[in-house]
Amino acid sequence: MHIPTLREDPAEAGAPSHRLLLRAGYIRQLMAGHYSLLPLAVRVRLKVIGVIREEMNRIGAQEILMPVMHPADPWLRSGRWELMGEAMFRLRDRRGADLALGMTHEEIVATLATELTSYRELPQIWYQFQTKLRDEARPKAGLMRTREFTMKDSYSFDLDAAGLDTSFGLHHKAYTRAFERLGIPAIPVQASNGTMGGSDSTEFVCPSQTGEDDIVRCPDCGYAANREKATAALPAVDPALDAACALPAPQRFGTPGVRTIDDLASGYDAPADRQVKTLVYVLDGTLTLVLLRGDHALEEQKLIDATGAVAVRPATADEIVPALGAAPGSLGAVGVTALPVIADPALRGRSGMVTGANTDDVHVRGVDIARDVSVGQWADLRTAEAGQPCIRCGHPLEVIKAIEVGHIFKLGYKFSDAMDLSVSGPDGRPVKPIMGSYGIGVERAMAAIIEVHHDERGIVWPAAVAPFEAVVVVAQQDDPAVAAAGEQAYRRLLDAGVDTIIDDRPVRAGVKFSDAELVGIPFRVTIGKRGLAGGTAELTDRAAGETVAVPLDDIPERVRKTVAHAISGQP
Repeated sequence: MHIPTLREDPAEAGAPSHRLLLRAGYIRQLMAGHYSLLPLAVRVRLKVIGVIREEMNRIGAQEILMPVMHPADPWLRSGRWELMGEAMFRLRDRRGADLALGMTHEEIVATLATELTSYRELPQIWYQFQTKLRDEARPKAGLMRTREFTMKDSYSFDLDAAGLDTSFGLHHKAYTRAFERLGIPAIPVQASNGTMGGSDSTEFVCPSQTGEDDIVRCPDCGYAANREKATAALPAVDPALDAACALPAPQRFGTPGVRTIDDLASGYDAPADRQVKTLVYVLDGTLTLVLLRGDHALEEQKLIDATGAVAVRPATADEIVPALGAAPGSLGAVGVTALPVIADPALRGRSGMVTGANTDDVHVRGVDIARDVSVGQWADLRTAEAGQPCIRCGHPLEVIKAIEVGHIFKLGYKFSDAMDLSVSGPDGRPVKPIMGSYGIGVERAMAAIIEVHHDERGIVWPAAVAPFEAVVVVAQQDDPAVAAAGEQAYRRLLDAGVDTIIDDRPVRAGVKFSDAELVGIPFRVTIGKRGLAGGTAELTDRAAGETVAVPLDDIPERVRKTVAHAISGQP
């Protein structure tokens, strides 16, 4: 078998999974974000798919397969042709028709569902394992963030919201079981729906220092959310302190050279929590003021979710100065009525506040938000931080790094509306099915497993997904008796139903042992001269690091039972 292991760590690899997949001969890079999966990786991938497929079938889902290449029309109808922006690969065929390479398949599956005609055909859950392509700006960490990958995506169609709740719950349970079987310690967290639309979504994340997601969680009550969705409780405001800083009207004062929150706090008796931070964004072409308390940071995804804006970016100085009369550093919303204003609830009801005066090097104090600022929309916009009180129980929050391994969405009617999807209801009138969408990245799951299961010697695959369950190592290949015994042990293990490979290369036993540990096969059966003389073989547990002598005749059954226990007994 082609297993091109490397003696040294690849210089370009940082994450443990990336480093070990390259070094252990699982993958090779073609270009940024695109990898060839070599024989061992293909075997792991198929086992991961097998576990997920079993859990999807268990909830009554039906497997389908949709095309990778899509016409533009369904994406135009849903409004996501433009929304997906540069992340979508686009091309034209020889007739000049616009096409896309599928990032996801909500539009396509909704088109398929137009053949449903009656409520009696609902609910439906359809799933597939299909290649997805996304033009990631910064592909990195090997299989963790790529431009071409396999996704298990499933889609539910229900008659009403109660039915969607049921389908959502079924997927939640299926994902929980699948990740347990895969050896991924996934935890469900609240998340943003992003470009998917809909109402609710839950991410399944694997805690890991190499993860790209920040997860805010409470160690006391279990609250957990992606930072894009997380919120924290606000300590009660002291009305007496606000009253002491209040003024009959905003009062201007000079602030030469002040450009930041810290500048204003240190020199003008205006602590950050008494300042109004004014950010200027362009939301779908409209200049908009975004207000937060001075000590709070904006979580941009919350702004997107709150406004439903498709095109979102910070305004430039060239856009800000003509509209407000001042450069960033002296901006505020007092008296501004020509531009929309959206504010975080931490400012609601506050008085005695300080903000920019929309005149360079000038601020105003004594600002009463209700009196002086025309807030058009209130929305949770702030980033939740470690140490802030939990929204549920008040215990200090913590922030951890994690890898997103699955995501389930309540889509609602976004795609049913776009594709004019309807069925005949119980009373004969048309009813729009409500949809859900559910995804697991297969190669990302492989990488996450390694992030959790590795040591200084290499990968430590859980038995359920290892490329092979056992490896027979022939310690002295040049000894005919040892070589014959090794071949016999290999054949008997296969006959016993153990997924086995034999290492009969004409190299030193130490090299074989190192490669077996690097590759991560859970159980090693070593056939050598010394053991053969006593009628035994060595059985080594890769994870536990324990080796025992087992009679040769007992090897097949002993290994079979050991593997079965390892698979059924995984955490």
